[in-house]
Amino acid sequence: MGQDPMLQKPDLALDEQAKTLTKEYDAQLGLTSDQLVPFEIKVEEFLIRKEKIENRLEGREKLEALAVLREQEYVEMQNILTQPQLNVYKRIRPSIQPLDVVEKPKK
Repeated sequence: MGQDPMLQKPDLALDEQAKTLTKEYDAQLGLTSDQLVPFEIKVEEFLIRKEKIENRLEGREKLEALAVLREQEYVEMQNILTQPQLNVYKRIRPSIQPLDVVEKPKK
């Protein structure tokens, strides 16, 4: 993780977004003080990865890459969250951070 150049570029907007999202999740997950910082770092890491995908891909390819990214996020969150917290996280994540919004062309 520390060697990924995408993760070494500070982005204040993504940092703030990660802080806000962590607060939203914490309200429902009840993160411990030992979980809070690693969780926030992981959220920001995946925001950076998501932004990279959104800037490079479009359409179905983008959605498929985002779906794979979400699965990677669940796997990595297992190292931070307890199993009950992970179950809640998986349930609430789509409402807090939707995968993507696809607008259908108007007829």
